[in-house]
Amino acid sequence: MATYLTKEKKEDIFNQYGGDKGNTGSVEGQIALFTFRIQSLSEHLNTNKKDHSCRRSLLRLVGKRKQLLNYLAKKDITKYRSLTQQLGIRK
Repeated sequence: MATYLTKEKKEDIFNQYGGDKGNTGSVEGQIALFTFRIQSLSEHLNTNKKDHSCRRSLLRLVGKRKQLLNYLAKKDITKYRSLTQQLGIRK
């Protein structure tokens, strides 16, 4: 299975995108965290093509990230555009 993110890596992600390492509820931080988890699961699935439980987890994460991106687009379109550009998410 894919490796989990360490506590330091999560704090770094939230510090960079969420504004503060303790601000784990920020939409931008959650989207960034989901993006890094999606990337690691995608790498895992490239080597283990028959891991269907991992594929299901990946699809759930993509759906959650899409919901958060839609919310951010409605709330603040400039933050949405800058975040998708920073993370390299095509939309």
